Amino acid sequence: MQPLYQILKKLYGKSKPCYNLSTALRHKNKPYRYPPCCGVSKRIPVPQQMLVDPVVKAIKGGAVGALTEMVKTGRNLTERNKLGWLPLHEAATHGKKECLDILLEAHPEVINRRTMKDQTPLFLAVVAEHLSCVQCLLEKGANPVITDKDRETPLYKACEGENVEMVAMLLGFGAGVNKHCIQGWTALHEAVIRNNMEICVLLMRAGAKLSPVNMYGITPLFAAAQTGHAEVLNFLITNGADVNSQANDGATPLYEACKNGHGEIVELLLSQKADANKPTKAGLLPIHIAAQRGYDEIVSRLIQVTSKSRVRRSGISPLHLAAEHNKDNTLEVLIEADFDVNAKLSTDRSSIYQDRRTTALYFAVTNSNVDAAAMLLEAGASPNLDIFNPLLVAVKQGCVQMVCLLVEHRADVNVKIPTHPTSFPASVMFCMKHLSLLKYLLDNGCDALSCFKCEHGTKPHPPMRNVYKDDLGLCHEEPGVQFCDIISSPSIRHWAGPIIDALLDYVGNVKLCSRLIEHLDSYEAWACIKEKSIPPRSLLQLCRLKIRHRVGVHRLRQISTLPLPGRLVNFLNHEE
Repeated sequence: MQPLYQILKKLYGKSKPCYNLSTALRHKNKPYRYPPCCGVSKRIPVPQQMLVDPVVKAIKGGAVGALTEMVKTGRNLTERNKLGWLPLHEAATHGKKECLDILLEAHPEVINRRTMKDQTPLFLAVVAEHLSCVQCLLEKGANPVITDKDRETPLYKACEGENVEMVAMLLGFGAGVNKHCIQGWTALHEAVIRNNMEICVLLMRAGAKLSPVNMYGITPLFAAAQTGHAEVLNFLITNGADVNSQANDGATPLYEACKNGHGEIVELLLSQKADANKPTKAGLLPIHIAAQRGYDEIVSRLIQVTSKSRVRRSGISPLHLAAEHNKDNTLEVLIEADFDVNAKLSTDRSSIYQDRRTTALYFAVTNSNVDAAAMLLEAGASPNLDIFNPLLVAVKQGCVQMVCLLVEHRADVNVKIPTHPTSFPASVMFCMKHLSLLKYLLDNGCDALSCFKCEHGTKPHPPMRNVYKDDLGLCHEEPGVQFCDIISSPSIRHWAGPIIDALLDYVGNVKLCSRLIEHLDSYEAWACIKEKSIPPRSLLQLCRLKIRHRVGVHRLRQISTLPLPGRLVNFLNHEE
């Protein structure tokens, strides 16, 4: 124990007082003064650390003689402290059996008195695992069914502490084996969670119900599957527990085992006819959650017993979940099992996402997962099924590798956004700050000519319309946004010259509208770009455009295979 002056110094930050311990104890309930030498004049109460009840002190120290003397002198041993504790509670929680005997002999009527938390002496003795005290209290008539404020019984706490001997003792004295705590858990639930077979057997012999449910609808078998305890699970199944019971959210023990990656439990449940096609209330099957968590071995096992028609009715494929959570190995397993790589999310599931995504490929592209996207594309996934094309996502992210991958698998480079119409390809709008990416798209057939079609032409343009970005990062305003409107936005206009210059390489004779000319006139260095746009274009340029047009957008990559001189091939590919 710390000296009194150290305690006081810690409490009040003062130097060592001229005060001794015996004085503090003698006047424990009275204020006192420091001597003048301490420089403290106000009255300060004695610290609570020093106010030790002599009864409690005797109990903690096991001073049986002192406690007996207090009983003989008529000391009140039924007085509660501020937590509602009696000396009997102190004796039970500190494991002082002899003190318990003395106190109960003097005041047998307090044996079931509760603390402020409704804890009886028996409950406290069980929690502290003092077997002799538990036996003493039970033999003297303690009620083993009384619960605390959380409605937990002494038996429940004994199961929580995995004390087999104490459980057996409580059961022998009539403890309520099927009592539910405030959250609905029973003693059997607790024993199962701790994988204690011995206690489970004791509880079952004492009449424990096999499948009680807690407030979430969870049975002991569900808890065993959730925690991965095979031995207890097998014991419950052998005794007739339902392997297909469902919790309040519709989850089955099999679903929960798949969720937590317990392969051995999955095998055991399937061998006992667990239904792999029983959905949760959210419509998900065990294979969905296993794919989401990336447990590819479990997914491989579930593929054998899962109905693909049932998967389709769920409105979401395991492929979606594997792609969304970057579980590439699982994705590969599902693709090899011939799950439809072009499966779409149902309308209600798609509506959860602001961009209304529908395909597994979209998830892979959004995550910039090139490997996953490559697997899906090589397995036949179409890059043009989503409302907001995955190519636009990749372009917006500036992911060159992903853009190339999608274009190689025939992504539509001239795609537009139905909800945000423009007079030119939306892909151009997203890569105005990435000229190399813009050139790559133009090389692969992106329509540059549409960028020079303006309804106002050389006439003065009306005031700039308010072009803004929404939550998806889309620039839009009134229907039919034109290229000259987008390029005039403050964040892009300083790039206007190089963008127009790049586009002119992929068009023939065009006339720039007054707004584009205005941009080119704003910088002296861009005068050469303006001259480049003035008709007529060179015959070489017009011939190149004609040949590329005849080849077609999806065959432009095959120009390199034509039996032509390398120099001509480079010219046709804009690599001169």
